[in-house]
Amino acid sequence: MRIVASEFVSLDNVMQDPGGAEGFEHGGWTMPYWSDEIGKLKGQELFDCDGLLLGRTTYEGFAGAWASMTADEGFAQMNSLPKYVVSSTLDKAEWNNSHLVKGDLGEKVTKLKQQAGSMLLIAGSSLLVQELTRHNLIDEYRLVMYPVTLGAGKRLFDGCHTSLELVEQQPMSKGVILLTYRPAAGA
Repeated sequence: MRIVASEFVSLDNVMQDPGGAEGFEHGGWTMPYWSDEIGKLKGQELFDCDGLLLGRTTYEGFAGAWASMTADEGFAQMNSLPKYVVSSTLDKAEWNNSHLVKGDLGEKVTKLKQQAGSMLLIAGSSLLVQELTRHNLIDEYRLVMYPVTLGAGKRLFDGCHTSLELVEQQPMSKGVILLTYRPAAGA
């Protein structure tokens, strides 16, 4: 199974609090640029994936927003997807179909990749993406880049070194662009 990190990022590589729920001083920075096109892209990713791989903070945010949604509301299909939660602090994950991932991250995610299916999707989860990047375990990065700089905040590749190959670019409305990268050969 492929691991795909799908992230909203600013031009200066900030990914923190794109929707404005965390209290970050620049939180909600994606909202002026939101479009049906972006909503369709995110919905298709959920439809295409076999499960979610999330860090604790993103998991808790998603569970708070989506766990009580019904099938006809927004991204409620998250409720039925398997959710693999990487956390050293949670004792249990109560959202429907959630599984804790503890221990050696490289080993555990390698085992997840060996399961049947086509794709595990990561959204948000900056520390998880950084650690999996260091382990060369992410197969694709889908970066929805917004035409804004924030100057501060959690950055997607903070402390990471990797070489990527651009495999697709898709301009969207309002200056937003979807950039799809895969690890460069030999990286």
